[in-house]
Amino acid sequence: MRLTYTSDTTNTGSWWYNPDINRLQYSYYGGVWSAGGALITARQLLAGAGTQNAGLAFGGFVSPSAVLCTEEYNGSSWSTGCNLITARFALAGAGTQDAGLAFGGGTPASPFSVACTEEYNGSSWSAGCSLITPKSYLAGAGIQDAALAFVEDSCTEKYDGTTWSTCGNLISARDNLAGAGTQNAALAFGGCPINSYGSCTEEYNGTSWSTCGNLITSRSNTAGAGTQNAALAFGGYNCNGGFGILSCTEEYNGTTWSAGGALSTARYNLSGAGTQSAGLAFGGIDYPNTLSCTEEYNIGIHSCTL
Repeated sequence: MRLTYTSDTTNTGSWWYNPDINRLQYSYYGGVWSAGGALITARQLLAGAGTQNAGLAFGGFVSPSAVLCTEEYNGSSWSTGCNLITARFALAGAGTQDAGLAFGGGTPASPFSVACTEEYNGSSWSAGCSLITPKSYLAGAGIQDAALAFVEDSCTEKYDGTTWSTCGNLISARDNLAGAGTQNAALAFGGCPINSYGSCTEEYNGTSWSTCGNLITSRSNTAGAGTQNAALAFGGYNCNGGFGILSCTEEYNGTTWSAGGALSTARYNLSGAGTQSAGLAFGGIDYPNTLSCTEEYNIGIHSCTL
């Protein structure tokens, strides 16, 4: 332990006295969420894509309607983008801010689930090829011309930028799950029915899914970011032993999950983007409040006050 009289966040394990607050502080290595700029439109059940400094949020639900609006994040604030062609919620996203993909989702009309796909070029959405099977409360991974869509009993589908084709089913049928990674190295985790599948994680190798390390906290309606070997799971809810809105975050290293820093605002039905070391969380609900708040996750050396 190193005791100093000035702030030292260049090393872990340093301690110092802060006379301005009359408290001891210390430095440590880990992940921390901090406040970012709020969404223009508060919403839940939205989709996301991109990075922490170039994020994309689209679709979602604001009672009693599905929404069209798209927003772009520049690392500090959100600005209005072009509306989706089809308003929907419980959809999935993939890609980047300038090459985004929106697919599946639900609408208040009948039939509930939709198959439509849309591609974003940084300024407008255009129609892409429809999913083979309409899907809602699904998850996605990949980029605009190499994406993956997966949910419960519906088979997994992959997109090549022109058409969707079928591939291997998830081992554990579930919805309200989260995804991360690429088309040939994807990760699926969490989901409903939570008592059965809320902690299970599966990896996709481009052909089939295989089981891997369980989440520490069983959860549904969660969000994710990152890659198959460096993923982030955050928020959601846990109904094992009673309904509970979650703030906890977990980090995946390709084998096991470990605890990360908690969200400042517990919520579910949120969306995410970015990487494990530079994640983005936005929107959601902490019942009954629909949220606009955004948080940024960064892994590094941070200070803590005792």
